[in-house]
Amino acid sequence: MPDKIKLEILGLSSSQSQSGSFALVLGESGGNKRLPIIIGMFEAQAIAIEIEKIAPNRPMTHDLFKSFAYNFNFDIKEIIISDLKEGVFFSKIVCSHNGKIVEIDARPSDAIAIGLRFNVDIFTYEAILTEAGIEMSEEEISSTVEKKSEPAPPSKDKPKKLEDLPSDQLNKMLDDSLKNEDYERAAKIRDEINRRN
Repeated sequence: MPDKIKLEILGLSSSQSQSGSFALVLGESGGNKRLPIIIGMFEAQAIAIEIEKIAPNRPMTHDLFKSFAYNFNFDIKEIIISDLKEGVFFSKIVCSHNGKIVEIDARPSDAIAIGLRFNVDIFTYEAILTEAGIEMSEEEISSTVEKKSEPAPPSKDKPKKLEDLPSDQLNKMLDDSLKNEDYERAAKIRDEINRRN
């Protein structure tokens, strides 16, 4: 079996090439290769709210998976982006139950959303990084501000900047955003509230 290469989540942003999609950028731990994966809006939201540590009012699908695994004594060991066929990434969720290791096939976006909830490492293989990775020079890496998540652009219907609004209005907007499951906006509002405290 080939050696695994550890990956880190470097960013999440709207895809420039596909409307309604997002680019999840993974980076080689301690290296200069980047692995961009195009994912759907729901999965991007599931990853973003876990990175931002926002608790939804009701469990999302990946939270349900976590509860299910805990209640039936399954342990998630790691996530592996295991293959690339005709431009499509494949991954595995490596689990253990009663000492037995089981690999579950999953889309990388779902696997990563689940892996974040279990705080496990993400891996891939050299062949995948060679085929689909983007190599960046040291200068490009140091000049790029790498964020865990990139907030969505402000919507046109917001007349004022968040920093101009009173705290009580921000708290109401935060509640509304969570009820509407607009987690990207909720993260921005939460950050503004935290900045004031």
